[in-house]
Amino acid sequence: MIQWSNKSSPGMARKVMTDPVNFLAFGFGTGLAPIAPGTFGSLPGVLLFWLTMDFGLYVQLGVAAALVVSGVWICGESARRIGVHDYGGIVWDEIAGMYITLLAAPISLVGWVLAFVLFRITDIVKPWPIRDLDHRIEGGLGIMLDDLVAALYAALLLGLYRWLMI
Repeated sequence: MIQWSNKSSPGMARKVMTDPVNFLAFGFGTGLAPIAPGTFGSLPGVLLFWLTMDFGLYVQLGVAAALVVSGVWICGESARRIGVHDYGGIVWDEIAGMYITLLAAPISLVGWVLAFVLFRITDIVKPWPIRDLDHRIEGGLGIMLDDLVAALYAALLLGLYRWLMI
C-alpha cells in the first residue's frame, strides 16, 4: 500500500542511487537534499533549459512535452518502488515545472531568478486548485499535475510582469 509520507527511511540514498528509475525521479540525486529537496530538484530544470536555449521554441516545447509524458511514468513508478506517494525527494515534477516556467521567462538573469522564485512559491504554497489536485489524483499523474499547474501560475505571473515592464 502506498503511504503519504515524506520521512526518509534508512537506505533511501542507496535505493535512489542504484535504481535508474529512482535516480531520474529524484532529479539525478538532487531530491536527496536534506532540506528543500524540491528547490534543489528544480535546478536540473534550469540547467536543461539553459542547454536547450539555442535550439528554438519548437524543440523546447518538445523537451517540455517529453518531460511531462515521461514524468507521469517515472514519478508513478518511483513512488510505487519506494512505497510512498509523492515522496518529497521525487523531483522530476519540479524539473518539468521549472523548465515550463522558464519558457515564459525573459531571457535575463532577473527573468530567470524571478521564474525560479515564482515557481517555487506557487509549488510550496499550492494555491487552489493545486492542493486539491495534489491530494485527489493518485499515481504519476497526480505527482506531476500539481507542479504543472504551479508552473502555469508562475508563467501567468511572469506574463503579468512582462506586461507591466513594457
